[in-house]
Amino acid sequence: MAQEQQEHKQIRVGVLALQGAFSEHIILLNTLPQVSEAVAVRNAKEIAEVDALVIPGGESTTMALIAERSGFWPALQEFVHTRPTWGTCAGLILLSEKVTSGGTLKGDQKLLQGLSISIKRNAFGTQKESFEAGLHVEGLEAAERLFPGVFIRAPVIDEILDTEKVQVVAQLERDYGMTPKGTIVAVRQGHILGSAFHPELTRDNRMHLLFVKMAQEWIAKQDK
Repeated sequence: MAQEQQEHKQIRVGVLALQGAFSEHIILLNTLPQVSEAVAVRNAKEIAEVDALVIPGGESTTMALIAERSGFWPALQEFVHTRPTWGTCAGLILLSEKVTSGGTLKGDQKLLQGLSISIKRNAFGTQKESFEAGLHVEGLEAAERLFPGVFIRAPVIDEILDTEKVQVVAQLERDYGMTPKGTIVAVRQGHILGSAFHPELTRDNRMHLLFVKMAQEWIAKQDK
C-alpha cells in the first residue's frame, strides 16, 4: 500500500523557460491532478526545486547559449542525466547525442546528450511546411484515439545510436514529403522522453500525462 501511494504521489514539474513555447506546457501540466504545480525554470536554484523537467520547443541553439552564458548549463545537464526529463522539438534536439543538418554534422550545437540518438534538424522544411499528423504513441491513454502531432520546423530522429537503451515511442503513419512512413518522431531512454512534435499546441493532455506518470514511476523506484 505504501509503495502504491508513493508511485502516485503528486510531483512538481518545471518547464525550461529560457526561450520558446514554455507557457503552453505549464498550462497543460497544471490540468493534471498528478501535478502539484508546474512552474517556469530559469536557473540552478529553480531546477533544484522540481521533480521533473520539460524542455520546450523554440530555438535549441539560443536555449543552449543562454544556459551556458548564465552559468546554468552544468545544473541543467546534471538534472537531465539524473531526473525525469522530456524534450519537445527543440528540446529533443538539445537532449540528443548528435545533430545533423542536410546530412552533415552540426558542430556548433551544444547538447545535453541524454538520448543516444542522432537528430536531423528541420526535416520537414520551413515553417510554411508545418502540418498535423495522427500518431499512435506507445503507452498513451485511450491509445485507439490517434494523438494530434503538430510539426513545426520539426526535427526527426534519423538514427538510434544505442538500440538496447532507446525505445521507439512513435513513428509517422505515412509519407510526408521527403520524410517517409516509419520515421521515428518520439523515443524514450530510461527516465528521458523525447518528441519531435508540439503536444503543448493541442488541447490533448495525454502526452503530458504520459510523461508525468513516467516521472512518478521513476521517482518511486529511486526512493525505494
